[in-house]
Parts: sequence; C-alpha cells; structure tokens
Amino acid sequence: MALTFHLDGTHKAARAGRMVVRGITVPTPMFMPVGTNGTVKALLPEELEELGYNLILGNTYHLHLRPGDQLVHKLGGLHRFMNWKGLILTDSGGFQVFSLAKLNKITEEGAKFQSHLDGSSHLLTPELAIGIQENLGSDIMMVLDECLPIPSPREQVAASVDLTTRWAERCLKARTSKANLFAIVQGADYSELRERSAKDLSSLGFDGYAIGGLSVGESKDILSEVCHLTTPLLPEDKPRYLMGVGEPEDLLEAIGAGIDLFDCVLPTRNARNGGLFTRDGQISIKQAKYKEDGGPIDAECGCSVCAHYSRAYLRHLYLSNEILASRLNSYHNLFFFRDLMALCREAILQGRYDSFKFDFLERYLAGSEV
Repeated sequence: MALTFHLDGTHKAARAGRMVVRGITVPTPMFMPVGTNGTVKALLPEELEELGYNLILGNTYHLHLRPGDQLVHKLGGLHRFMNWKGLILTDSGGFQVFSLAKLNKITEEGAKFQSHLDGSSHLLTPELAIGIQENLGSDIMMVLDECLPIPSPREQVAASVDLTTRWAERCLKARTSKANLFAIVQGADYSELRERSAKDLSSLGFDGYAIGGLSVGESKDILSEVCHLTTPLLPEDKPRYLMGVGEPEDLLEAIGAGIDLFDCVLPTRNARNGGLFTRDGQISIKQAKYKEDGGPIDAECGCSVCAHYSRAYLRHLYLSNEILASRLNSYHNLFFFRDLMALCREAILQGRYDSFKFDFLERYLAGSEV
C-alpha cells in the first residue's frame, strides 16, 4: 500500500511524474473521475479502464450515509462492492458536511450535521472519518478539514487553519490500516495563512498533500495565486492534489503551478446536461444547429463515440431523454479529460508546456459555447 512518487521531468514548475500504489502506476498529471456513490455516473468500471483510468474518487459522506461503510466493509470493501480493480481515493466528507448538510456546527470535537437524506443527526470526527475510509478500503484517504467560503473574515480563517491542522494530527493517530493519508492545505485567499497551513502540515509527514478550499466561487486569479503560492511550500517528493477543480483552463493553469492530481464532477455532470468538451471549446449538443450535423463531436478525438456517432444523433438522444445520451456523452468527456492530461504530460517531458498551454487555450477558449 505504500505510496511512492517519482518525477520523470519538469518544465519550470510543471511536473510529469508517476505515483505508484499497490503496484498500480498512475502517470501524472492525472484527472480522477468522481464516483460519489460508488459509481462514476453512467459508466461501467470496465469502461473507465478502457478509457485509461486507474484512479477514481469515492465519497466518504455519501457512502457512510448510504449504503453504510460497515455494510461495504462486510461485503469486501468498496473495490469489490463496485467491481473496480484500480485505485480509490476517498475524500473525508468534510466538504459535503459544509455544503449539503441541512444544519452543521463545527466544534473542536468534529462536525455536527443533519443528513441531507433524512435529517438524522451525526457527528463526523477526524477519528470517524478515518474509520469510515478504512471500512471502505480506500487506497488514499483524506484528513478531515474545515472548508470555508471565499471570502471569509481573516480571524475565522486563521482559527479554521489551526483546527484543520489539529484534526490532521488526530487523523494520523487514528489510522490503523496501511492506507495512504493526504493532508489538506487550507487558508482561503490569505497568503500568510496558506503558508502557515502548508508548513505545519508538511512537518507532520503525510503521504501526499492537497490544496482545498478552492472551486467555491472564487475568481480564477485567486485560484491561480493560491496554487502558485502553495505548491513550492509542499514536499517535492510527494504528490500534490488540487481538490474539486475541473475547468480545462483551470487544470492547465494548476499544472503549470506544479499540481499533479485533480478531481471534479464537471465532465460527467456536464455530459448529463448536454455539455461536451472539444478542442474548440465546450459545445451544447441541445442547440438546434446540430439537428442535421452528421459530424462527430470532435473530428480530432480518438474516442469510440466520435468514431461511431454524429452530433445529430447525440442531440436526438439528449432531447428524447434517452439514457444512452448520458452514457455516450460521459464516455466522450472523460476521454477528452484523459487525453488532455496525456498531452500535458507529453508537453512537460518535451520541455514545451508553456507553448502547449498557450496554443491549446487560445483555440479552446475562442470556440467555447458554454
């Protein structure tokens, strides 16, 4: 289970590496599809493997509430439960407590909340967050942290950063399995608090480090500033994970700052709403102009959807509320994201990441409809 991380090459701050867990190699930079409820929506695990993914994200909060982490453990763990042979990273559930719970209250002990499903009361402590993730059989666990909106008062953020560090220490002490554990750097948009969080957590010796508290409505300038500030403060020999960020322009900016791992619901959520990613920007397949379009989503895409199905057909499926629309759209979008990461990695190794980023975004942003 021990995680190793090797750097294969860099271009300025951008990194191309290999993260190895359980003998499974994850080339970085890498995007993780989100399997909130033990499934990446609309796709089979076998299709994710076909797309080239071997690392996905599961959600501690949702799986704890339904079907229950103890049931998953009884049935052999999340890998067996969902028939997934690759790696699973589980988030701590903290973000969902703050964003989904009907009521929540943060204390030193943990996060008290009411379930968004039935209103039942729960207390998510650092110890319980680790216990749930160990029941799920996670390969990479996340510490429990407090995620505040941006902007928030400095005094509140400072107290939250210190609480997150204390919770991280408790998570380390609570770990009983050989699963890897990542810390989460917080601090909102205060540079000195981000620095404090990064330095305090780095001193504790985690297996990897995440940057949290972004993709919560802040400007792209703030996202960029936080990434460029934080990554140099993190250990070079450990993977760096930017949580919840998925817009292609944000991914490319973060990779340029030295981020290795990403996750976001964007490719599959947008797919279910008719949003498709192409090299010429994101298109909305529901638009009338695609009614008689016999071409593929993206003529340069190598996925099986683009090889076999037209924009006109995909528009028909979407407007007819056919389940196949979600399946085909999701497959294409996740192929796009996997392909984008491979192109970024190649550009880094060839020492041309800056020019690749400029050329890609110039074309992508000029043509985006969404």
